[in-house]
Amino acid sequence: MPSAEQFSRLFRALSAGLALALASACATSSPAMSQDAPAPELPAAQAPTYADLVDMALRADLVAIVEVDDQIPFPPERAPNLPPSQVRLYIESLTQALLAAPSALGQGLTFVVDQPRDMDGDAPDLEERRFLVFGDLSATQPGAIQLLSSRAMLPHGPRIEARVRRVLTQLAEAGDPAPITGVRDVISVPGNLAGESETQMFIESADGAPVSLTVVRRPGMAPEWGISLGEIVDASARPPEPETLNWYRFACFLPRELPEGAFLQRDRASQAQARTDYALVLRDLGECERRFT
Repeated sequence: MPSAEQFSRLFRALSAGLALALASACATSSPAMSQDAPAPELPAAQAPTYADLVDMALRADLVAIVEVDDQIPFPPERAPNLPPSQVRLYIESLTQALLAAPSALGQGLTFVVDQPRDMDGDAPDLEERRFLVFGDLSATQPGAIQLLSSRAMLPHGPRIEARVRRVLTQLAEAGDPAPITGVRDVISVPGNLAGESETQMFIESADGAPVSLTVVRRPGMAPEWGISLGEIVDASARPPEPETLNWYRFACFLPRELPEGAFLQRDRASQAQARTDYALVLRDLGECERRFT
């Protein structure tokens, strides 16, 4: 049972409204962890994808590595929306590293997280374990954060830290990637030789910056395509590299089909060629897989 002092700290947090503000953000639970062994990194098949990490990094005020110093389970009546298999924990942690933050913070961070109960039905023991967290600073509680969700607390390790640092560096260097909002104009022109063609697709983005896709086919050669970021279509444009912000923009936000109203030509042959070329682009980009967001 928690001590009187622990309950006092918990109820102070509750009375300040922290738990109520966080309850909706904690609807999704994190994977269960063993009480005895150090928390391992998530296996690759269960870890956040690149798109997950970009999504979370764009949404969070703060990204930090923390070590859990103390945990206090909420009484069940204070977490009525939780299923019996989960427990809500008030966490006091020590900051090990700030990877992104709007300002300097103190040594400690507090937050609320929902976790699966262990095999005995008890709260998992998270003390002295390190996690990488994505959250927003509390407007009313100094040193308190609101996790994006309970899945925004990831078991820390060198692999996930390196991936997150890479995403944060990309965002710092390039700024927030303006999402693709649609395809505006599409034209496909046959060449002089059989099997030769060029398709241009002009893309709409949230910031209004000019973007275009070009697919070129030549007889006896594999089709080539690329992205031009600017008013002039770049003849040497290439596809975006995987796990880059340009890849994220196109793989995650391009529509799955060309809209009927985007075609500048009415003949079926030109439209069919454009659709074939667009399908090539989507296939080469690959799926924008998300597991956490």
